[in-house]
Amino acid sequence: MSGLASSSAASQSIARVLVVDDSAVARGLMTRWIEEDSDLSLVGSAVDGEQGLAKAKELKPDLIVLDVEMPKMDGLAALPLLLKAVPSCKIVMASTLTRRGGEVTIRALSMGAADYTPKPQAGRLAGAEEFRQSLLGKLKALAPRPIPPVPSSRDIRPAAPVARTLRPSSAPSAPAAPAARRPLTQAPAGRGPVTRMRGKPEIIAIGSSTGGPQALRDVIEKIPGDARAPMVLAQHMPALFTKILAEHLTKAGKIQCKEAADKERLAPGTLYIAPGDFHLTVRKDAGGFYAVLDQSPPINFCRPAVDPLFQSVAEATNGAALGVVLTGMGHDGRDGARTLRNMGGTVIVQDEKTSVVWGMPGAVAEAGLADEILPLAEIGTAVAQRMKGGM
Repeated sequence: MSGLASSSAASQSIARVLVVDDSAVARGLMTRWIEEDSDLSLVGSAVDGEQGLAKAKELKPDLIVLDVEMPKMDGLAALPLLLKAVPSCKIVMASTLTRRGGEVTIRALSMGAADYTPKPQAGRLAGAEEFRQSLLGKLKALAPRPIPPVPSSRDIRPAAPVARTLRPSSAPSAPAAPAARRPLTQAPAGRGPVTRMRGKPEIIAIGSSTGGPQALRDVIEKIPGDARAPMVLAQHMPALFTKILAEHLTKAGKIQCKEAADKERLAPGTLYIAPGDFHLTVRKDAGGFYAVLDQSPPINFCRPAVDPLFQSVAEATNGAALGVVLTGMGHDGRDGARTLRNMGGTVIVQDEKTSVVWGMPGAVAEAGLADEILPLAEIGTAVAQRMKGGM
């Protein structure tokens, strides 16, 4: 039975999806993939924003796949109307990897779209399988599920320290067992007693994925222009999009935001973003901190990845750093947060209620590696206070 015919009988755990795309080829592929997936139910499709809005009002889908460029009403014009018509719906923008597609996608994410998926350009079927995996993975991550109670931001349990490593294995590691809230005294191998960082962090390291661009905007807006620490970011995003993200964040805040360049010195009051398809790590020499870019294999299926960035920051600062893990699916950042905390650093994660997906911050919190779990609206202020030496 097709998803269209069976949507009324679908289990409440199966997400109901509406596809809005003017391309018959792209629309046909997406609808077929969704119908074939047992976790998703296709409830309808539309050829433009106007038709998509009418069907959304009628069908009340859980998820909408929204093309960027369409006749009559494009994706950017339809987005706020769809969010108003079905407030509980999560919208995934489908965009080609072009400068225009990237610009519109970043704008859509800042307007409330939950995520995006890159589409192969017309006539290029080579990227179809990657598109399928990205689309279905993101739809499933955004599917509505019961939300368990959120732990208090002051009731965080640190994990027992483990030996530190600079580069993580690509294989997931088991979460550390939570312990009662207490100062960390057990040391990683070869080191003295671990103490929590005091004073100003030398570097702020941020990791984010699904929902990240919108969350980052909220954080960056609250960072003062006279910030005295450099900031580094790994956002799961393809090449070209990260450059556009940097431009939008610069306009939104008071600090400069830019793609990091290999061997570039890190200056205070600047956010350095890992370019799409490159890992970003930080090193230190007599001249200070500098960025290193590489295309070593993906970690946690991601390049850039958060784990190697956090681990390198912990090494370069000897633990005098603040890690921030924002919304995103998966567990990238958990192993890096463990290294950072074991060296005396501090970790803040976004809470479940304000996260588009509580995968990454949730993995850190559930492993007992978060010093604080905060709603998004409080994270930028908390980072700014720690930059000034506040706790």
